[in-house]
Amino acid sequence: MLKSLFIQNYALIDTLDIRFEPGFSVITGETGAGKSIILGAIGLLLGQRADCKSIKNGMSKCIIEAVFDLSAYGMQEFFERNDLEFDGKECIVRREITASGKSRAFINDTPAPVSQLKELGEMLIDVHSQHQNLLLNKENFQLNVIDILAGDKDELQQYKRLYTAYRQAEKALQQARQAAEQARTEEDYITFQLEQLENAALKTGEQEVLEQEAETLTHAEEIKLALYQAENLLDNEQNGIVNVLKETTHLLDNIGKVYPDGNELASRMESCYIELKDLAGEIAGRTEQVEFNPERLEYVNERLNTIYGLQQKHRVDTLEDLLRIEEEYREKLNAITHSDEHIQALQQQCDQALESMKKQAGRLTSLRQKAASVVERQMKEKLIPLGIPNVQFKVELTPKEVPDETGTDKINFLFSANKNGQLQPISQVASGGEIARVMLSLKAMISGAVKLPTIIFDEIDTGVSGSIAEKMAHIMQEMGALNRQVISITHLPQIAALGSTHYKVYKEDHAEGTSSHIVQLDEKGRVEEIAHMLSGTTLTDAAINNAKELLNQSYRK
Repeated sequence: MLKSLFIQNYALIDTLDIRFEPGFSVITGETGAGKSIILGAIGLLLGQRADCKSIKNGMSKCIIEAVFDLSAYGMQEFFERNDLEFDGKECIVRREITASGKSRAFINDTPAPVSQLKELGEMLIDVHSQHQNLLLNKENFQLNVIDILAGDKDELQQYKRLYTAYRQAEKALQQARQAAEQARTEEDYITFQLEQLENAALKTGEQEVLEQEAETLTHAEEIKLALYQAENLLDNEQNGIVNVLKETTHLLDNIGKVYPDGNELASRMESCYIELKDLAGEIAGRTEQVEFNPERLEYVNERLNTIYGLQQKHRVDTLEDLLRIEEEYREKLNAITHSDEHIQALQQQCDQALESMKKQAGRLTSLRQKAASVVERQMKEKLIPLGIPNVQFKVELTPKEVPDETGTDKINFLFSANKNGQLQPISQVASGGEIARVMLSLKAMISGAVKLPTIIFDEIDTGVSGSIAEKMAHIMQEMGALNRQVISITHLPQIAALGSTHYKVYKEDHAEGTSSHIVQLDEKGRVEEIAHMLSGTTLTDAAINNAKELLNQSYRK
């Protein structure tokens, strides 16, 4: 629960440092004194959007810091999951906003993103402002109330997982159908293209071989002449290099007996002779192999033209790309051929996912129906003492036309304040005061199901007065007695008198401007404040006596 709140340079607040007590507390003050400013500062701690305009004029930044006692609320998991320090007892939340528009958040002095602050804030404080009464006509709010009281969090999470799985299966089925339909319109085109590529009988590496062969056939006569001339230079009978080497070898060999180095030179020369003799023979063989073949050249050129044409048609540069495209067309045709089987398998998966989702939705509906009966009974029990003796309240559950992530149930709170009145949606028939009482009753039930440390009611008593206000205060007292903190911002003396702790917000004018302050009232201060709430600016003996009587009654109770 909220132990203390520190605010500096925020709106009309210079410095505010106040401690809060457990149980039921009240905050009073004239309209415009700064109660909404304090709520705004708390909102920043809960992760609401920061605005540099909220910084007090002339200041460079504002700071809002709160200390919470969490020893009784089992929040260790949040801090461990987010790698935040936590001693198991206190948590310090701070928000800083600079005039340049920058915002920083800290949890136990560790920088934290605003999303993390918001997640923690939802576990720390529930601020019920007047505009929240408008939520009563929102289906999602009504459904959320039933889910909280049904305690179906795990079942709902399981349903959401199954719902997501169903939607994914449904999407996959739809995509497969669209793809199959699109493919069927292209089937003739794909078949034609594949047949053309298959008829070409392309082979890996074929293009390079054909291009080289075309070059050779095109220059066959030129090549043959060059080879013939090379062979003749090497091995003609008169002055061919081979014969000259042979004679040179003999000369060196003959002087080997009288000149020992001649043997070595002769050996080396003989090696050259053997190598060139062999080379001349190989050139002669190549000369015989090379011949001009117009028919073969025509075939090679036609084959290359086929390959080049396909490359140009499919806008690729290599034969390997054509082979890849051919395989892709083959796979597409295969997919078209087996698309019905694929769609049938996906349809089966989708049907199974839908059936699992429906079964889980049925479990949710059952839990919600049980919770709805409890809500109907408890709402009557709470609203009758609050001045609606003939109240009728019904939670209507009807199937949704299309399931969504919350389930298949549509929730509608039906209400009538009259004994024989026709039940209608609560937002259409309930007055402002009746809606306030309904919301307080719902919050009281929710607070019993959720371990929320602090609940702040901002003028929940709008539209009520007298004994009804007193009874609403008693409900808030009971909520505050269940190991939680309830703070009510009120203008009604009947509610103010029942708070175990009383705070007053007031404005003060000075040379530099106007400042808002909050103080905890002592016994005398409470009497005077409640007397002012009864009689206005001028204190009368009657108002003071009435204030004392209200306080004495609250103490006796």
